[in-house]
Amino acid sequence: MTGRRRWSTEEILDTAATLLRTSDAESFSVRKLAAALGTDSSSLYRHFRNKTELLRAVADRILQAAMDGYRPEGDWKQRITALGLRLREAFGEQPQLAAVWGRYGSGGTGSRLVMEELLAALRTSGLPDQEIPARYHRVVTLLAALISSEAGISTITPEEYEQGMEQFRVAVLGADPERFPALAHFARDVRPLGADRRAAFEEILAAQLADIEARIP
Repeated sequence: MTGRRRWSTEEILDTAATLLRTSDAESFSVRKLAAALGTDSSSLYRHFRNKTELLRAVADRILQAAMDGYRPEGDWKQRITALGLRLREAFGEQPQLAAVWGRYGSGGTGSRLVMEELLAALRTSGLPDQEIPARYHRVVTLLAALISSEAGISTITPEEYEQGMEQFRVAVLGADPERFPALAHFARDVRPLGADRRAAFEEILAAQLADIEARIP
């Protein structure tokens, strides 16, 4: 009698990533993953203790992919900006996993590579060492929030996008000027969430880096 196939950790993560491209972390389960692999949940718990540990491992693979081939260039601000854009692009290709990273984080090799580069770049900025951990935390929190937010927008269907745009137009252009005077004043210039996302990403990150630069002795 042939024994049940033993799946490798990489094969499990490959299948989990595939499932997460078409569903979110809430609907994802170890049971569904086991069914996709043609096995039972107990065999997967030999590799991962629980669903959260599995999701963190999947997100970490995206971080590793983003760091593959990365070479730091330029000053500390250019390095952090380049890193942020690499992470944005990597998760942009698999937006469901961006939400996983934003919620669960990661503690694997990919995470360490990102942490190392951010901390190393900040050390070259001239900031005192005692201030770097707090500044690192603010930068990585900002990156995770921006990337997760963008990912949420990119996962909606064209129909949902058009519906949202129509609601935006009604909410903004149809605002009562007596009740919402500021909104009415800027109505034709206010842009919907999701417009010029790369430019917004770069400007917000640049503002954070400028704040750091202003505090360098």
